[in-house]
Amino acid sequence: MGTALPLLLLNIPQLLTLRSAHAGPRRGRDLSDLAILEDAAVLCLGGKIVSVGATKDALRDPWVKQNRKQIAKIDCSRMVVLPGFVDSHTHPVFAAPRLVDFEKRITGATYEEIAEAGGGIRSSIAAVRKATKPFLVQRVTEALEAMAAHGTTTVEAKSGYGLSLESEMKSLQAIRAAARAWPGSVVATLLGAHVVPPEYQGRSRKYVELVCNEMIPQTAKKKLAQFVDVFCDQGAFTAAETERIFAAATAHGLNTRAHMGQLSETRLAPFLRFDPASFDHMDHVANPDIRALAAGNTVATLVPGANYFLGLKEYPPARKFIDAGVPVALASDYNPGTSPTLSIPMAMSLACTHMKMTPAEAIAAATINGAWSLRVADRKGSLEPGKDADLAVFDVRDYREIAYWFGVNRCVLTIANGMVVADSGQMR
Repeated sequence: MGTALPLLLLNIPQLLTLRSAHAGPRRGRDLSDLAILEDAAVLCLGGKIVSVGATKDALRDPWVKQNRKQIAKIDCSRMVVLPGFVDSHTHPVFAAPRLVDFEKRITGATYEEIAEAGGGIRSSIAAVRKATKPFLVQRVTEALEAMAAHGTTTVEAKSGYGLSLESEMKSLQAIRAAARAWPGSVVATLLGAHVVPPEYQGRSRKYVELVCNEMIPQTAKKKLAQFVDVFCDQGAFTAAETERIFAAATAHGLNTRAHMGQLSETRLAPFLRFDPASFDHMDHVANPDIRALAAGNTVATLVPGANYFLGLKEYPPARKFIDAGVPVALASDYNPGTSPTLSIPMAMSLACTHMKMTPAEAIAAATINGAWSLRVADRKGSLEPGKDADLAVFDVRDYREIAYWFGVNRCVLTIANGMVVADSGQMR
């Protein structure tokens, strides 16, 4: 990994700072406030943002004048610059795409039918268990680099395709090794409770004991993850099992989050006492639970890529969440079975067209609220002095174009922790 050199991005027609005077995740009308500056500049030093303001003021700065030969100036004329995306829900540790699932789904098989036939998540288990750690490190590294090319600088990365103590630890170790080699930031999550593996079919209680008594303690002891996730839904884990796993995570000092309401509704009240950082998917949710979420800081992380790829007619009720005051984030849900996309701009486009979010709301959801969902908003998600120098530069004239153009990548430069992690060469 290289060294973060002094950088000065200048002549920016639209700089989306996402600054806010309010504490906590964005909600309601505040989700549309991008705090845009025109003809702006950002000075980065030592991997941090030093100043944000007008280009003319940056060029007059005494320190900039004195050190102009050491500063790399990046002319962002005719570009839009915003905080690097925070992709707060991904599953990058897998061995191969699930092409058979893809074909079966096209012919009419449902998500549940594919899983019952041995496909779905279970079809990835054997390959991950057989894979070497270096192979998995390479797969995760390739995913991180591809995400960066689309403007992502912070990634939440889950295990969850090993579903044995050895394979889950191997998966988390692969995430850690890839993270150390990538200039961006990675937040690791243990998803040992993804589904009940084949050898525990009919004995889910025993598998939950394995997760609680072995996976979680070892993850905490080795500092392999910051979060524990559970897939709480039909065909996966019950509400009671999820509570037990949350309790074990909390007892070991790990934060919690959950796949919730993707296939069916689960009442959320029993889980709120654990102060979960995020409930993800949220396609099915009761009105009382929406009101409860609006009263707290648990983020509803929406992943429309899964709905798109599964060919579903219904998408998460984003407008209902936003209008009620629930903080909403957007993520890619990158995984081999239900959302094989690395692109946050694609997720934003889907959010606008299928969930009726505005482009401004989609940007805030994919930056500052994604940071809140990972509890890194003190250093990620907005462009402010003192925060990490995470920026994405797009070859567009108006920020609304980022969600407007789909199926094409308009990101031309990505900077993570003050280092260039992706460069299309268009700005030279």
